[in-house]
Amino acid sequence: MLVLLLSSTGAAAASCKSSPEPGIDWQGCKKANLILQGADLKGATLVNTDFSETDLRRADLRDANMEKATLLRASLAGANADGANLAKVEAYRIDLSGASANNASFASAELQRGKFIDASLKDSDFQKAELGRAEFTGSAFAGNSFALANLSRADFRGATIEGPIDLSGAFLFLTRFEGINLSSATGLNQEQIDISCGDEGTVLPEGLSAPAGWPCTFE
Repeated sequence: MLVLLLSSTGAAAASCKSSPEPGIDWQGCKKANLILQGADLKGATLVNTDFSETDLRRADLRDANMEKATLLRASLAGANADGANLAKVEAYRIDLSGASANNASFASAELQRGKFIDASLKDSDFQKAELGRAEFTGSAFAGNSFALANLSRADFRGATIEGPIDLSGAFLFLTRFEGINLSSATGLNQEQIDISCGDEGTVLPEGLSAPAGWPCTFE
């Protein structure tokens, strides 16, 4: 009886009706289609929270736990998500343009067609993430892992890689690296390069060479 009581009150412990504040518990709450621009959610518990199409522009999400949250078409443009846990989020077409998400986790996240334009993503983890057609134009990287990530047709043009990034086992079909210095990338092999896209400005790690199909032709 005590176990049942505790389990039934667990969900109620989340402050779903409370206004945003640092450290708030919105675990499992429905927060879709809301305007939360500039909200202070630093250190908040947002596990399994539904933020579908919610406006979180310029929100403070530092160290927030957003694991398994739903962020379909949500806007986090200009937000500060440094140290946040976004592992396993469902975030198709999320917008993180101009955001800071250094030392954040996006491991195993669903981020297809996500916008990371001009974002700071240093030391963030994208292992096993789904990043098909994601836009990383102008973003800053260093110390990242994209191991086993799907980067099919992702666009890195204009990005800066200031430190090593791990691309071990990443799927790089038509991934755009034109003009990108990949000399510090680890885990790359020739087969990955052969299906990716680069040009004369792409710098590859020692031992790898540009395929005859570069630059790629796009319709």
